[in-house]
Amino acid sequence: MKYAGRLAAATIVGVLSLAACGTDDNTSTAGGTSSAAAAQGDDTLKGTINAAGSSAQANAIAEWKKNFQSSNPGVSINYNPSGSGAGVQAFIQGTVAFAGSDSALNDEKGEPAQADARCKTGKAINLPMVTGPVAVVYNLPGVDGLQLSPKTIAGIFNSKITKWDDPAIKADNPDAQLPSTPIQAFHRSDESGTSDNFTKFLKATADAGWPYEPAKAWPAEAQGQGAKGSDGIASSIKSTEGAISYVELSFAENSQLQKAKVANGAGEYVELTPESAGKTVEAAEIAGTGNDLKLKIDYATKAAGAYPIVLVTYEITCEKGLSAEDATLVKSFLTYTSSDEGQQALTGLGYAPLPSSLLTKVRTAVEAIS
Repeated sequence: MKYAGRLAAATIVGVLSLAACGTDDNTSTAGGTSSAAAAQGDDTLKGTINAAGSSAQANAIAEWKKNFQSSNPGVSINYNPSGSGAGVQAFIQGTVAFAGSDSALNDEKGEPAQADARCKTGKAINLPMVTGPVAVVYNLPGVDGLQLSPKTIAGIFNSKITKWDDPAIKADNPDAQLPSTPIQAFHRSDESGTSDNFTKFLKATADAGWPYEPAKAWPAEAQGQGAKGSDGIASSIKSTEGAISYVELSFAENSQLQKAKVANGAGEYVELTPESAGKTVEAAEIAGTGNDLKLKIDYATKAAGAYPIVLVTYEITCEKGLSAEDATLVKSFLTYTSSDEGQQALTGLGYAPLPSSLLTKVRTAVEAIS
């Protein structure tokens, strides 16, 4: 494989599941070539990368795995889409070479310190690699183009709004013919970075309508029905009339689910597209230091045409401290995933572009892995 230069706006994404699991030991074994050569294709690169985490990026990993292994036939990549929380814990415990997570390492939980301890001689770094817009999906035959404000979304998921013809939903949709169908609100039953980002959006935009702290685990007080994984959410919405949930855009499109327009901080109801989600990601600030590229997203963005519910999926690994074998393989694979070719391999799947300025920083951070 060959790649070059910088990507002006690379379309990237992750979703669906990949049936491959990591093992409990030997997170990777490699044999001898440079990372740059490996990313372009090198028959001498050999070994196994075991990784785990976000189900939101599993389809991206699947595409990258197929292409990378095609050019590097001596390499096997195992990715277990066990969820962001489980992936981070597996990385901290040292059973995987990198974790996929829809949230950066959590300071309040002490995850950065625990991950640094796992890396021993270096620091753990958050590397943005996949941008996944989060759709508010629903199943309401005859009601297309639904519009929802953050406060209304919070009321639905906090079990305060229970029927589709509730006055709050009518206020958002004055011209719609809304049925009195009971609302069936679904959330992720597993610890999920998608839930973390969705609840961050609610906390930032719904004021008192969402009294719970953002978290990967859904707050029990909010009630609702649980489904495991992004695929479980999509399946539940598809089969349940009156249902509503949140899921990555790729799942929504693959399952042909109805998607609501969501009001941003300016009160503009915005349709979810890769371009509208990209406007929110473009305004994100880097909250990490050095090669740690943890992002701070403004969920209350007032940018014109910006869709406000997005997540950025990270690859979490050691800047220094992996074994020599692990470092060679992880650096080679992430060099490919952050290349023009690696990101363009996912073009057309309905995901938001990663800004070129951020992508340049990701490539610099990957180059520092040793």
